Amino acid sequence: MKLYTYYRSSAAYRVRIALNLKGIQYESVPVNLLPGAHRQPEYLGRNPQGLVPALEDDGAVIGQSLAVIEYLEESHPQPPLLPRSALDRARVRSMALAIACDVHPLNNLRVLNYLRSPLGQDEAAVDTWYRHWIAEGFRGLEEEVRRWSGDGHHMFGTQVTLADVCLVPQMFNARRFKCNIEPFSTLRAICAHLETLPAFARAAPAAQPDAV
Repeated sequence: MKLYTYYRSSAAYRVRIALNLKGIQYESVPVNLLPGAHRQPEYLGRNPQGLVPALEDDGAVIGQSLAVIEYLEESHPQPPLLPRSALDRARVRSMALAIACDVHPLNNLRVLNYLRSPLGQDEAAVDTWYRHWIAEGFRGLEEEVRRWSGDGHHMFGTQVTLADVCLVPQMFNARRFKCNIEPFSTLRAICAHLETLPAFARAAPAAQPDAV
């Protein structure tokens, strides 16, 4: 397998965690977003969406991080990232999608760059935008994990799930942009535990070959 990735992409970070959790060996292929390598014809030929990550497996290329993780879940079911019952799986997916669909897209690099130019917002306004949407998303998640975490170390139950895979990269970004995460004590505690696990630690941005 090849993973087209960027060290600071939270979506790529999710997939790296999932690959590590499942013990899947892969080749990391860095795609530098800052000069726009993801918009070059060579990369667009692989992934027409022009986004990272993309996973190449036996010649087939899959884009979108959650689609990639679901593919890994189906093709490499152990250890599972989703619970057994349909209701519990829906709850885990709900928390994962709250991050991947509601929080992350509003704060993605291309959105922030659009706020800067052509909309002409300064860095203070961009930072305010970012912090607002982090707080909005984390507020609901904090209440949900208080209901569904079984041990205070995982977002749902007592095992790592897809929701945990999504939380850690988003919390990394929240700290990077100096968001106020003090109100979210349960999320912070869960994240602190998860970051000690080898699969999460090896996926961290600073541990990637293209980290600068």
